[in-house]
Amino acid sequence: MTEQGFVFGRTQAQRETELLPELHRLTAHHRAHCPEYDRILAALGTEPGDPGASIAELPWLPVRLFKHHDLVSVPRDEIFKTLTSSGTTGAEVSRIHLDRAAAADQSRALSRTLQAVLGSKRLPMLMVDTMSVVKDPRTFSARGAGVLGMAGFGRDHAYALDADGRPDPDAVRGFLAAHGSEPFLIFGFTAMVWQYLYQVAAEHRLDLSHGILVHSGGWKKLAERAVDNATFRAKFAADTGLTRIHNYYGMVEQIGTVFVEGPDGDALYCPDFADVVVRDPRTWREQPVGTPGVLEVVSTLPRSYPGHVLLTEDLGVVHGVDDGHWPGKRFSVLGRLPRAEARGCSDTYTGPAAPETPDSSADSEGGQAA
Repeated sequence: MTEQGFVFGRTQAQRETELLPELHRLTAHHRAHCPEYDRILAALGTEPGDPGASIAELPWLPVRLFKHHDLVSVPRDEIFKTLTSSGTTGAEVSRIHLDRAAAADQSRALSRTLQAVLGSKRLPMLMVDTMSVVKDPRTFSARGAGVLGMAGFGRDHAYALDADGRPDPDAVRGFLAAHGSEPFLIFGFTAMVWQYLYQVAAEHRLDLSHGILVHSGGWKKLAERAVDNATFRAKFAADTGLTRIHNYYGMVEQIGTVFVEGPDGDALYCPDFADVVVRDPRTWREQPVGTPGVLEVVSTLPRSYPGHVLLTEDLGVVHGVDDGHWPGKRFSVLGRLPRAEARGCSDTYTGPAAPETPDSSADSEGGQAA
């Protein structure tokens, strides 16, 4: 790593050398402790002791499998938290089981990853959501887990939406009056940030120039309004003064692992304990740089369930390797596969007329949503 605690320091060669043995151990661990996973690999012809000569050759599971099968690699009586994925109303959800060690590991990893863009000092924080989404931590979904998890990175929290999910300009003004002249944090899901922060701030001429925005979630709603990442960043800069913006990509099925947009805003990067592979949807071979395909996410974090190598339902492309602001692969998520259900928290939020109904019994102190 380039500096103490920094988690965007490994070159791709270092990543392959240092992660591969650990991923091999994880594959063996899950085969030994999750009979369903062992049967899946056996059916695929993957023999024990032959898990793949490179990260791209590791056996993967389709992420949808967690919607249909209860996969766990720890004794049932050691499960500490069960998280559920976001999705469209009535859609099946993934169930991800964590023991205490796994929950602690994902929380530490998330913290170390986001400190690369947020810094280590806890700053005042504006949440582009409603406080009601985290009122009962026993009954919320990935959106609530994301809000609650991110809240731990800030202090003196204010919420940009009222209890009914409506924009609260007075709350934002009050927060800015108290903290707007010094650095402060902003968190929200992408479409909600656009609708309930950008539009409110632009209309009321609010100054967000000292803010650091971290946002996540699908772009489907914004694409319908002809707002892409470049437009999103440009409009915030022009109309509110906000220029420090970092998107991130992650999912509850690989909790604690997030892929963060670099300071230049042109691509996502992998933390040192993770990687991505883009696969041809017909042959499943790794695609070359610049060629889109199905995105696979790899992480050394999942130990309580076999989620270390997952084929997502998203399209992605690797733009370059070891040629960006940080080393490793720089990539973009291009959208959902055709006929794949919407899963981004901001894409499934329908506004104050129909606030999100909690759809899980998850008990989480941290998380992120795709």
